Amino acid sequence: MRPARWVTLLLLALLALVQAQMWLGRASVADVAALRLQVAEAEQANEAARQRNERLAAEVRDLREGLETVEEIARQELGMVKPNEIFVQFQRPGVGSAASGAAPAAR
Repeated sequence: MRPARWVTLLLLALLALVQAQMWLGRASVADVAALRLQVAEAEQANEAARQRNERLAAEVRDLREGLETVEEIARQELGMVKPNEIFVQFQRPGVGSAASGAAPAAR
């Protein structure tokens, strides 16, 4: 065989090896696509966590700065009522005693 033919065969073999690595080996095209998908999912999770952290930081700031927020939370979650204050609770139609299984009040 002539030397030019050996060089051509060697170059073709190297090209085949490089192509095999690109499509089948470590860091192949499929691996890169999967990693890009993982990065996109992680960025979405980070954005959701960042927004949640901002909401929590705003709530903490409100709790530190004013008693109105503390009072509002105490009223909503703990049922706080001030002295000389009357607690009135409104119920939507269809929600309440009939839905909870209690008997309706007699008239």
